[in-house]
Amino acid sequence: MSPKTSAPPDPAPRTVLVTGAGRRLGRAIALACAAAGWRVAVHYHRSRQDALETIAACDALAPTGGIFDADLADEAAVRALLPRVAAALGGVEAVVNSAALFEHDEAASFGYAAMERHWRVNTGAPLLLAQGLAEHLRARGAAPASGCVVNLLDQKLFNPNPDFLSYTLSKAALHSATTLLAQALAPTVRVVGVAPGLTLTSHLLSAERFAQLHQLSPLGRSSTPEDVAGAVLFALGNRSVTGSTLLVDGGQHLMPLARDFSLMSP
Repeated sequence: MSPKTSAPPDPAPRTVLVTGAGRRLGRAIALACAAAGWRVAVHYHRSRQDALETIAACDALAPTGGIFDADLADEAAVRALLPRVAAALGGVEAVVNSAALFEHDEAASFGYAAMERHWRVNTGAPLLLAQGLAEHLRARGAAPASGCVVNLLDQKLFNPNPDFLSYTLSKAALHSATTLLAQALAPTVRVVGVAPGLTLTSHLLSAERFAQLHQLSPLGRSSTPEDVAGAVLFALGNRSVTGSTLLVDGGQHLMPLARDFSLMSP
């Protein structure tokens, strides 16, 4: 009789921190990551109950993660976030920067205060979390391309209009940071952008108007949460991709628009 051989133990689950994962697109990304076998650290700011619901849904799909609160406008809180996740879950391999501030302003109403609010949450926090992930992985002696940062951007960067000026500027800075961080954090950490189109409705659009605008693209449909989450999973899994941005918008960036979707007249 040949001796019995046992199967090798399952590798430890990889951990991804998803910011703004309590609701909307962040939740869809967290659930997709869990379904793909990632252990998910769910970040939230004020939406604790939503975060608890997200982690409960994730726990049904993958090994237990956890919820972690932080105000992304607070530099000290952001710097502490990734070490907190690593201490609680034993390590972190990836960060998905999904949380974003989206407040309306325009050239006539622009001011320093609005720009700083958007810059802190939409640009500064992703930069600090990428910095923290790189430091964490290098301290562990991680192999090349073992870490990944995915930055959620916006198709309007490639199809600009002047609405939501501070938001757009902060996302444009994050787009540039995606390239610069990919250079600076190699070879340990890859950095990839994902730019959705119109994906979810809000109080700014009725369901009927959202459905009309969602079809306004060369493909007759813009992105769904599942489309965006699928692109994030691709970015997390493909170890040859860094410094580039995936546009997931049904081609909306190919159609010049004078206004933001939420401000277009019927």
